[in-house]
Amino acid sequence: MDTTTFLKKNIGGVAQVEPGLTPPPASSNPTTFAKKPGLGASKSKKKDIPEGLWTKCPSCEAMIFDKELDENLQVCPKCERHFPIGSRERIHSLVETCTFEEMDAQMASVDVLQFKGVATYKSKLDAYKKKSTLKDAVVTGIGKMGQHTVALGVMDFGFLGGSMGSVVGEKLTRLIERGTEGGWPVIIISTSGGARMYEGMFSLMQMAKTSAALAYHAQNRLPYISVLVNPDYAGVMASYASLGDLILAEPKAMIGFAGPRVIKDTTQAELPPGFQTSEFLLEHGLIDAIVHRKEMKAQLITYLDYFASGRTPGK
Repeated sequence: MDTTTFLKKNIGGVAQVEPGLTPPPASSNPTTFAKKPGLGASKSKKKDIPEGLWTKCPSCEAMIFDKELDENLQVCPKCERHFPIGSRERIHSLVETCTFEEMDAQMASVDVLQFKGVATYKSKLDAYKKKSTLKDAVVTGIGKMGQHTVALGVMDFGFLGGSMGSVVGEKLTRLIERGTEGGWPVIIISTSGGARMYEGMFSLMQMAKTSAALAYHAQNRLPYISVLVNPDYAGVMASYASLGDLILAEPKAMIGFAGPRVIKDTTQAELPPGFQTSEFLLEHGLIDAIVHRKEMKAQLITYLDYFASGRTPGK
């Protein structure tokens, strides 16, 4: 088919038709420029980062390989920020291999008050059990740190914010009583938002119950070390977490009864810099030492050696 086009011209009042020039193909014209793609069509040079491989540190904004973060006990290698860590991972980092015997592993909370809200208490418990593979917000048991047998309880903020309900209080009380009977030191690592509101007064009763067990433990001249990790608030901090013969904390942990925003709104006063951080509380005498997570086991063994000096093991 002839692709030649024709143009009409008016010359001297007479319409004449002359062939139009068909432009050559772009490939034969070296001066032809390719059409620029629209901005929407261009591909971003930024590579997508697969989930589950890297974590961005909220403090220094460094991208950390998850494997490196795990090997570093969930501590940022750039700025030393302490990320949350699960109770079982923490136990593994503290006790000697294959020495931990868990207590009351099957104890689980029930919805005594038939709590109803946006979601029922039972549905929340079921969701967190499935998500965390825990029965409740604390893991307790007997293990060894160095040469010392200890009664160890570790709370997990990943289960309902580490809130203290009937099961948490009962498991910790049984742990303390077991430590008293065995003549062993008690170590409790706390992280919590406070008492569990879904259980009402039943959760508040755990404050008195755990404190009474610790008083009996102290009467037997047995040591109790409380370790505070971020965050640690309300009913837990107002009871057993603040009763240690030694109170340790991880760096930059937030510790208090009510949160800073609530205190500021209530008092209508500016809070001092670093308020409620472990560094601030160390300076003001509430805690005895700040210990890096990677040094926690060695430091605890040192304290246990000191407490055990002059005592017959198991007595």
